[in-house]
Amino acid sequence: MPTLRINLWCGPRNVSTALMYAFAQRNDTRVLDEPLYAHYLSVSDAEHPGKQEVIDAMISDGERVIQEVILGPCDRPLLVMKQMAHHLVAIDRGFLAKTVNVLLIRDPQQMLPSLAQNLTTPILRDTGLAMQSELYQQLISLGQQPAVLDAKQVLLNPRSVLSQLCEHLAIPFTEKMLHWPAGPRPEDGIWAKYWYQNVHKSTGFEPYREKNEPFPARLLPLLEECKPHYDLLAQVAIKAA
Repeated sequence: MPTLRINLWCGPRNVSTALMYAFAQRNDTRVLDEPLYAHYLSVSDAEHPGKQEVIDAMISDGERVIQEVILGPCDRPLLVMKQMAHHLVAIDRGFLAKTVNVLLIRDPQQMLPSLAQNLTTPILRDTGLAMQSELYQQLISLGQQPAVLDAKQVLLNPRSVLSQLCEHLAIPFTEKMLHWPAGPRPEDGIWAKYWYQNVHKSTGFEPYREKNEPFPARLLPLLEECKPHYDLLAQVAIKAA
């Protein structure tokens, strides 16, 4: 039976690692953490924490990653890959037709202050939102119906949203997806020490909480750039029951 290959096209700071951990609890699933990260860092001018460390630790040739990892051998019925949407640059996207694709978004008003803690001066590219809206249209043109998840809806009712996602993917939902052991995970990328401190404290999806802090004025122009892309995708996102 061929492996079902699922890309979770995410942006940063949007419960993407928690979603990866959820799938990692399934007995039928192998998960991969951002297999195109080194490719992205090697072909872009992006400055990320531990950039050279990531490039040295992974395959940085995007075409090799596609053939050997994304479409390569897998020992489980499901291969679920957490992917950052903005990593999908300078690369042949033909493999998208051979995979199932899901988008995970988050309201930029909630996401940007968190992102700015890791990237001093984030730009639209860093959010992944522009690529996500472009990718959604491309997947529709391929005849796919990509599921869209919104981080807020996931946190409001993880069981409801993940059940609907699994139904969309034609795979059984399991309660195992709602909980995991605290601490680092074997599937973590080498960059976990820079980005995953909070999720390592978790044992499941945290309850949704609105941010009450004032939005940083310096990020307002970026927020305005992000909103049209987010609004487009939020309209079609799975809603919590």
